[in-house]
Amino acid sequence: MKNSPLKLLRILLPIASVALGLALLLLDPLPLQALRNNLFDQYQRWHPRDYTDAPVRIIDIDEASLARLGQWPWPRTRIAELVEKLHASGVAAIGFDVVFAEPDRTSPQAMAGLWALKGPLRNALEKLPDNDQVLAHSLNGAGVVLGFVLQNAALPGNNTKAGTDLARPFRYINAGEPPGRWLHEYDSAVTSLLLLEKAAQGNGALSFVPDGDGVVRRVPLVLSLAGAPVPSLAAETLRVAQGERNYFLKTAGRDIGLTEIRIGQFRIPTTAHGEIWVHYSRDIPNRYLPAWKVLAGQIPRTLLDGDVVLIGSSAQGLMDLRFSPLGRIMPGVEAHAQALEQILSGRFLQRPGWARAAESIAILVGGLAIGLLAMRASALIAASVTLGFLGIVLAGGWYAFREHELLLNTATPALVFAFTFVLGSLVHHLMSEREQRWIRDMFSRYVSPNRVDYLVDHPEAMKLGGSLQECSFVFTDLAGFTTLMEGIDPGKAVALLNVYLDRMIAIAFRHEGTLDRIVGDAVAIMFSAPVPQADHRARALACALEMDAFASEYSDALNSQDIPFGKTRIGIHTGEVIVGNFGGSTMFDYRALGDPINTAARLESVNKHLGTLICLSEATLSGCPDAEARPVGRLTLKGKTQSLQIYEPLTAARMAHYAPTDAYREAYRRMADEAPNAAEVFRDLAARYPDDPLVALHHRRLSEGAHGDLMVMSEK
Repeated sequence: MKNSPLKLLRILLPIASVALGLALLLLDPLPLQALRNNLFDQYQRWHPRDYTDAPVRIIDIDEASLARLGQWPWPRTRIAELVEKLHASGVAAIGFDVVFAEPDRTSPQAMAGLWALKGPLRNALEKLPDNDQVLAHSLNGAGVVLGFVLQNAALPGNNTKAGTDLARPFRYINAGEPPGRWLHEYDSAVTSLLLLEKAAQGNGALSFVPDGDGVVRRVPLVLSLAGAPVPSLAAETLRVAQGERNYFLKTAGRDIGLTEIRIGQFRIPTTAHGEIWVHYSRDIPNRYLPAWKVLAGQIPRTLLDGDVVLIGSSAQGLMDLRFSPLGRIMPGVEAHAQALEQILSGRFLQRPGWARAAESIAILVGGLAIGLLAMRASALIAASVTLGFLGIVLAGGWYAFREHELLLNTATPALVFAFTFVLGSLVHHLMSEREQRWIRDMFSRYVSPNRVDYLVDHPEAMKLGGSLQECSFVFTDLAGFTTLMEGIDPGKAVALLNVYLDRMIAIAFRHEGTLDRIVGDAVAIMFSAPVPQADHRARALACALEMDAFASEYSDALNSQDIPFGKTRIGIHTGEVIVGNFGGSTMFDYRALGDPINTAARLESVNKHLGTLICLSEATLSGCPDAEARPVGRLTLKGKTQSLQIYEPLTAARMAHYAPTDAYREAYRRMADEAPNAAEVFRDLAARYPDDPLVALHHRRLSEGAHGDLMVMSEK
């Protein structure tokens, strides 16, 4: 057992589990990303960001505004009016979550062409201001940031531009290595009209990089267009609101990526890809202002003065809807707004740079501890330690989020802990079963297999005490073994005896007998204990006959090699005995106590006086209706006062040398009835069958003047 491969698993399995966990943490496959993101989402649902009245508002092109002012797109003159109203209210910056990629189709010039007008009417319309020019005029000096959509594999039309054609009223300054390879990369953009881009003070990307489940958990502050950095709408609006021109990008090395973006007075910690984790708050009514109310002049100046406003739409028909970690659908503009709220309030949700190292240490320490305990300790201890590690890790992750706004991935360590415990427990169970089988096999060499099975199924039987039960017993003894020991090498004699005993006991176990004891070369077998056997008499006789057949064959084989191995004598008896565990607290033994045991032993020993090899009591034969046996006589064993009717089982091998059964039984009947000619009948049988031991016995007895079939034994 010490060299078993399963033993090696006690060391290798914890190490392999930890290695697997660390590899999963490093590779970060999609299923684990989803698990981690769901954990972070649950944190946000339990503890959303406490809203503070940050100077950020969303001018909402909502269903009510569309119903009052007409369907989208609105004329650019109305957009210009909206910009002028907001500028007049003293807003710090206006960010459009809208792309004006095509000329306004409601402009007078476009209408003239659409209606195919000619003459003075067409000339008059063409002299009117173009709607896009009106909007461009309104954008001048109003702190407006226009939006563009980033894409790859650009589609023709829709004012698609290469990265070099994008208006860039901003400048990037790197503090450290350029972060280009870390940024989300695009090759083209759908932008607003060049006329409008030149009039605006900023130009920001509207694109998100949602996770595989479509949830917007991070808002990029900087992306890459044709290899050059460009800001998002949130970042550009914040820059314009402060009147800044520059962005400062801080990296911590080529292999770490971005760590911080500075926009004016704000230092913003980011992911390596230039994103900010958004800690969402619940729905706040003050965040949204309907566009129609702004146009109607129903929003007081004090509500907007100094605020950053973003113009977007919550209308379902405009299809700018996203999933939030809080489990609801939100307008895309809200993600930009909530990111700005966090920046302006100075509270950031972060996944710190040391997070992965902490998670790796948790996997290393917890995985090894759980794996080692699961392989060695009891299931209760291993489960308790596993639950303890799970509690510490999960509670620690929740505490870090709630109290310090840190995102720690406790899902992967927890999964590794659970997997290690389950796998370790399974292997421990397999090892325990294997060890139990080994112990059971070894124990079965000392105790009967049926006794072992019974104790495994009935552990309550491992107590002192006994009960009255009818059992059958088979006692065997090897004749002349002492002489054999004196005549050959003792080591060889012991080897021969071990083979003999092994086969004899194997026969007993095959008949589901219980080994009661081994005394030297003698074996005692018990039937119907510990498990009751209705056919215990028949089992005992069948076992004895098979033992006799083997012992005779084994003895003949050795004698043919000039090794004087003796014959085996067997006694079989049935009766009520007390069966159970006897002894004390230090040691106890399972055995049977009672006179039937001594009787079976005496029957074995009287074989040498009778000349037989098997003696079977009537108490046992009565339960063997198909058995072939002939009566031996009524024996009063030494130390007994009552006689027993004894029989000799008949085997085909011996019947070939015995007197015919019918002739013997007739002679026995005459002897039992004390018929005058009984001696003559046995004399005649003895003359014809000199090798029949019972015929010779009774011929001698009757010749010496004995009468009847009662024999009183003076010796054991």
